[in-house]
Amino acid sequence: MARPLQGRTIVVTRPRAQAAQLAAGIGEQGGEALLFPLLEISAVADPAPLQVAIDRLDSYALAIFISPNAVDHSLPAILARRPWPKALRPAAIGPGTVNALAAYGVGDVLLPPDRFDSEALLSVPGLQAAAVRRRRVLILRGNGGRELLADTLRERGAQVDAVACYERRAPADASPLQALWHAGRLDAIIISSSEGLRNLVGLLDEEALACLRSTPVFVPHQRIAESARALGLQRVFQSAPTDAGIMAAVSAHDWPRA
Repeated sequence: MARPLQGRTIVVTRPRAQAAQLAAGIGEQGGEALLFPLLEISAVADPAPLQVAIDRLDSYALAIFISPNAVDHSLPAILARRPWPKALRPAAIGPGTVNALAAYGVGDVLLPPDRFDSEALLSVPGLQAAAVRRRRVLILRGNGGRELLADTLRERGAQVDAVACYERRAPADASPLQALWHAGRLDAIIISSSEGLRNLVGLLDEEALACLRSTPVFVPHQRIAESARALGLQRVFQSAPTDAGIMAAVSAHDWPRA
């Protein structure tokens, strides 16, 4: 039986450590997954702020992990020093982060019920003013990024420490993608963050940008879709936010006949 992605090359732009499941799904459907991370992840140059937060861990009521990378670059350091405090409630923006926490034995995670972004997390009862006022909240994240969570929780009366435990950098060049476009072998791109999209656009010359604008781009969030369209991308397809949702959208796409 023919598989829907037979003969298609699909670019997966997630950080390499989070790309395996999508790549495997593409392969199972007959496609070829090209891993091209638009965010290169590394440990922070200065671990001192994280060490300070570990020293104070018992004083926090809530610890928010922004991504699986935040888990992988903080929990080993925490658990090397001490067990996870029973009274400290972990929170996550998405199910991938919940799975990463579970791998370290940390459960009972506060998670939005359906949409997975900062706005959705801020809407859950455990992050309302009555729940966080005069309480300490730790946000574990990468360098830079949105300040919405920290700013909103401070407005709600929480004392917030936002600690960068990993760094994100753009890749050096996009020559692998440009070579595929030149050969007519790049069929679609999966982009999982607005920052990654901006990194990609910044790497491309005019010829490659023209190719990007006409390439199917699959995104798991409305905010990324809006960013893509604002940058002139013409074939933007929004999926559900999970790996299964992304794979369903890519597999059901109306691909031209080979």
